[in-house]
Amino acid sequence: RTNPQAQYLDYYERTLYNHILSTQNPVHGGYVYFTPVRPRHYRVYSAPNEAMWCCVGSGMENHGKYNELIYTHQQDSLFLNLFVPSELHWREKGVTIRQETKFPLEEQTKLVVTQGSSHYTLMVRYPTWVKDGAMKVIVNGKPISCASHPSSYVGIDRLWKAGDVVQIELPMHNSIEHLPNVPAYIAFLHGPIVLAARAGTEDLAGLVADDSRWGHIPSGKRLPLDKAPIILDDTIASITNELKPVQDKPLTFMVPALEMVNPLNVVLEPFYQIHDSRYMMYWMALTKKEYNSYIYSLAMVEKEKVALQKRTVDFVAPGEQQPEVDHALQSANSHTGNYLDEFWRDAGNGGYFSYDLTTQGHTNLCLVVRYWGNEWGNRKFEIWIDEQRLLVEDNTGRWSQSRFQEVEYAIPNAMVKGKDHVRVKFQPLADNTAGAVYFLRLAKLEDATGRH
Repeated sequence: RTNPQAQYLDYYERTLYNHILSTQNPVHGGYVYFTPVRPRHYRVYSAPNEAMWCCVGSGMENHGKYNELIYTHQQDSLFLNLFVPSELHWREKGVTIRQETKFPLEEQTKLVVTQGSSHYTLMVRYPTWVKDGAMKVIVNGKPISCASHPSSYVGIDRLWKAGDVVQIELPMHNSIEHLPNVPAYIAFLHGPIVLAARAGTEDLAGLVADDSRWGHIPSGKRLPLDKAPIILDDTIASITNELKPVQDKPLTFMVPALEMVNPLNVVLEPFYQIHDSRYMMYWMALTKKEYNSYIYSLAMVEKEKVALQKRTVDFVAPGEQQPEVDHALQSANSHTGNYLDEFWRDAGNGGYFSYDLTTQGHTNLCLVVRYWGNEWGNRKFEIWIDEQRLLVEDNTGRWSQSRFQEVEYAIPNAMVKGKDHVRVKFQPLADNTAGAVYFLRLAKLEDATGRH
C-alpha cells in the first residue's frame, strides 16, 4: 500500500487462485493443512469438530478476504488490482463502480460507473502474464493509447461520470515455469492459473482427517518418483505448443502429441478445481539426452544399493515391529515414528535402544547407520558394541540438509573377534537425543579397491 507496484499484485493474484482458492473442499467444506507438490500425491481435508488445526482457522479467514485488494486508492488514483466481479463504493469521491467479469474463465473484464461523477486517475493493472502490447483498454467504445508494459499500471486520467464503461481485454497464453532449485520439474500455466492433472484415486488414506496428532498428513502411499510421468522433449521451452484447448471447457487442455515415459491420460485443468484425487502439478521434463543421463543415474543408485546389500551381514529396520523382535530389541525412554515412508527409532535423555546382530563369524566389519540430515535439538550420543564404547557421535546441526545421510563406522576387530553376535546400543548423553536411526547394518568393510 505504501509502494504500489504491480509485481506485488501479480504474486497476490497467483496465490489467490492457485493456492487459497484451492484449499477448501467445495462439497463438504473441509480445509487443507498443506499442499504437497510431489508428483501423484494428494491433500487431506479437515473435518468439523475433529480436525481443527491452525490452518483451519486461517482457512476460514482466507475465504472471507477475496474482496480485500480488488481496489485500492492513493490520493486521486484508484487502482484496479484484481479482476473479480464486485462493486466499489468510493465514499471520498461519491462514486460507485461495478466490475463485471467471469475471469479467469474469460479473458476480459468490464467496469461500469453506476453512480456519481468525479475526476481521478484509474490505474488498471497490466498483468505480467499478458504479453507486451497485447492488453487493450477501451473507454466508452474508444481505445486508449497504452504505453505501459507487463507488470505495471495503465493510468487513465479523466472526469468520470455515471454511465462510463471501461472494457479491458486480457489475452492469456500458455507458459511453463521451472521449480525453484529443481529445474528439471516444470509447471504449466494459462495466464496466472496453474494447470494440473488428476492422477488417480487409489489409496487416499486419511483423505478426511480424524483427530489424530498427524491426521493432517496424507497417510496413503507415496508413489515412486521414477514411475511418475516424465515428459521428453528436446525443446522444453516449446512444450506449451502441444497443449490443445478442450472445446466448451475453459482453462482445460489435452496434450495428445506430448511424448512421455510412464504416460498418463493427461487432461490439464486449473489446480484449484482438483479435489479428492492424486494430482500432477509439477512434471519432470527432460531432453532425450538428459533422460538417458537420468536413467544412468538411477542405475548407479541401484548398483550402489546392490553393492551395499552384498556387503551386509545383518540388517535391522528400527521402528518396524518384526525386525525389532527378530533382533531382540531392548530399550528405555525410546520412541518410534515414520517419515518419508521410512521408520525410525530414537532415545531421549536417560534412555537407550539396542539390537542383537549376527556377525556370521566375520571380522573387518563396520556399522552403516542412516540418519535424517536435518534433525532439530541436541543429538550427541554414544554407540556401544557389547560392553565397549565404539565412539561418541554428534549430529547436532551436522548437515542441515533435508535428505538422508548414511554414515559408516569401522569396528575394531577386537570387538567382534570370536563372536557370533554383538549387541549394538545407542545411548544419548545428558540432555540429548540418540538418533533418530532409520536403518542399521552390520556390513563388511571395503578395501581401497572397493572389494570386501
